[in-house]
Amino acid sequence: MQLTLPLPEVAQLAGGSPPTPSHRIYCNRSLRLEDVDWVGFDMDYTLAIYDQDEMDRLSIEATITKLLERGYPAALRDMKYRTDFPIRGLLVDRKLGNVLKMDRYKYVKRAYHGMRELTKEERRHAYHTRRLRPASPRYHWVDTLYALAEVTVYCAAVEHLEAVSDEPIDYDQLFADVREGIDLSHRDGSILDAILSDLPRYVYRDPMLGRTLHQLRSAGKKVFLLTNSQPDYTERMMTYLLGDTLPQYRDWRGYFDLVLCAAKKPTFFTGEAPFEEVLEDGDRRAAERLERGKTYAGGDLRGLQSFLGTTGDRVLYVGDHIYGDVLRAKKETAWRTVMIVQEMEEELGAHGEVEHSLARLDALDEQRFRLLEELRDQQRALKALERERSQRALAPALEAERVRLRRAVDRLKQRVRIAEREYDQLEGGVDHRFHRFWGSLFKTGPEVSSFGHQVEAYACLYTARVSNFLYYSPLHYFQSPRDRMPHELR
Repeated sequence: MQLTLPLPEVAQLAGGSPPTPSHRIYCNRSLRLEDVDWVGFDMDYTLAIYDQDEMDRLSIEATITKLLERGYPAALRDMKYRTDFPIRGLLVDRKLGNVLKMDRYKYVKRAYHGMRELTKEERRHAYHTRRLRPASPRYHWVDTLYALAEVTVYCAAVEHLEAVSDEPIDYDQLFADVREGIDLSHRDGSILDAILSDLPRYVYRDPMLGRTLHQLRSAGKKVFLLTNSQPDYTERMMTYLLGDTLPQYRDWRGYFDLVLCAAKKPTFFTGEAPFEEVLEDGDRRAAERLERGKTYAGGDLRGLQSFLGTTGDRVLYVGDHIYGDVLRAKKETAWRTVMIVQEMEEELGAHGEVEHSLARLDALDEQRFRLLEELRDQQRALKALERERSQRALAPALEAERVRLRRAVDRLKQRVRIAEREYDQLEGGVDHRFHRFWGSLFKTGPEVSSFGHQVEAYACLYTARVSNFLYYSPLHYFQSPRDRMPHELR
């Protein structure tokens, strides 16, 4: 059922001053919402925003239990771990037992073994003397909030097992066991049953979500749900999120023109699979066609695109998974993409607090550049006089100039060292404000991080939560900033 717009609450939000930074939608590639016919949504970590601390503790405890069942020492139950250690965008080195953070050029800026940070020389020896291949089986990309618990358990286990035993650790097998443990915990209900038994503890119920979906529908857009979660879990979760948000909607399905569960993304975008209709008793039968008001499982992109009845560039898909949702949708289709980055609010808060420090870092960069330029000029002049002095005695005036240049070179070197020392200390403080172990999610020092690079490359838009669309007209034109190459900068 479509209601008359604007709702009073929506009118108040959409008009007047622009959204605050935490409510903004950020644009990598220009997009006109008026050109979008269909808007699709993932469910977990997109429509359903999980409490990350609670989810991590639940996943970690379940995974440790599975490790003990595989024969790992019972002492793992009491090992120390930090749920605030990992962030998205890390790379697990399964061969050496390290966890890395890279920039967009695959330079490893920071790395940990267990909870010990590797020195610059250790990083150089392990990763900078040969080409690093993140796509090889040796490495595992941590690109979802769901996967953070894996890193927490892995690093804690590496540290604990090395401390209590002199036996060599098979880091690759340990990581495989951690991943299998957390996957098994999801399959056998250890995690999902706990979530469903206490949804308010684990899931934030966004009061603006229903209004957001309604605003899109009332602007003439059709809406679909595309999730990997099973139908019964989807039913419980979506009822909790939307069941009684707006009384004019009979149930949560009223917000959607199509519901697809158990989609098995990212294979959904590349493979072929039949759609199955999910019946009221939970059984499934082959679907002859897709219909509004029904729930389906499985399927593939080709069948979905046929049902949508529009071209790919008029479909906007919203998800949180850089690989399963955003990257594959972008590579395999012409769909436009939105990435939900739950960490945006903390990132923006930190950025606001360190703006002055970032400006000082820019100034130090410029100062260092000028000092090095002056140093090279002075060294060049000094070298010429030193060369002449080695052949014959210099005239008194030239000798005095040589001495002056030598002192000037020493002073300039000292000033460069002071500037670099201040820069390093300030950069460390900035990183610590974002995240005490890894720094900013989107940056690695002055460079864009590997995670930031993928968001930039594959997400047309990105924002903290779905309901931020409520702050924009359904016909809004998102315009990306003008990009400049180095030769265009002054």
